[in-house]
Amino acid sequence: MSASLKNKSVIVTGGSKGIGKGIARIFAQHGAKVLVVARTTSEGEATVAELIAAGGTVAFCQADVATRAGVDHMAATAVSLYGGIDVLCANAGAFPALKFADMTEEAWDGIFATNVKSMFLSIQACLPHLKKSTAPRIVLTSSITGPITGFPGWSHYGATKAAQLGFLRTAAIEFAKDNITINAVLPGNILTEGLIGMGADYIAATAACVPLGKLGTVEDIGHAAAFLASAEANYITGQTITVDGGQILPESPAALTA
Repeated sequence: MSASLKNKSVIVTGGSKGIGKGIARIFAQHGAKVLVVARTTSEGEATVAELIAAGGTVAFCQADVATRAGVDHMAATAVSLYGGIDVLCANAGAFPALKFADMTEEAWDGIFATNVKSMFLSIQACLPHLKKSTAPRIVLTSSITGPITGFPGWSHYGATKAAQLGFLRTAAIEFAKDNITINAVLPGNILTEGLIGMGADYIAATAACVPLGKLGTVEDIGHAAAFLASAEANYITGQTITVDGGQILPESPAALTA
């Protein structure tokens, strides 16, 4: 897998922290040329400096990928720096907690812009360049929340993650004529800055519900994304990989101690 990703031009949206940073790190370790895309310049530049110090070929692009201007700038930057686009990791997203009774139209529209519209626009901007690649790949970051599970406070988030998969299945058919594969990774509870912010008690309680007894790392998601972008995944499209330590398997908590 490492050899097939070497020198590939890879875009990671939302790549300055959390799962996106983990994805960028793994691609860089495999020798890909990575463009980290984020809205916050300070975070993006810090991430790029860290990955370059570790030996990666990485650059930063400041862009709001929920806007047409932002994704056009992103695609143009990748082409200018790396000569084309081979892999798009559409990872940008947010997961603000809000119970349905308190949900506003603005909150609903905002999460769909960040999680779904950004995916759509990023793919549209990259598609002409992906068609020129010898091994074009699109990898989406979805979630177990929405497509498989639910949790109070995340009905709007879950709806966006399910929407990504509805898009995925038809997009895979449409993109196949250009040899472009599109797949998705569905993370479970991954130890990111956001999850850490929810406190030690929440982390411990969540880990206790996972058969493997621990939360995942951002690199765990990076490895799955790298596989889907590799030559070894050449014949896989329209599919999902759940990376959750077995979290969705038990019928009830009692199954873990039976």
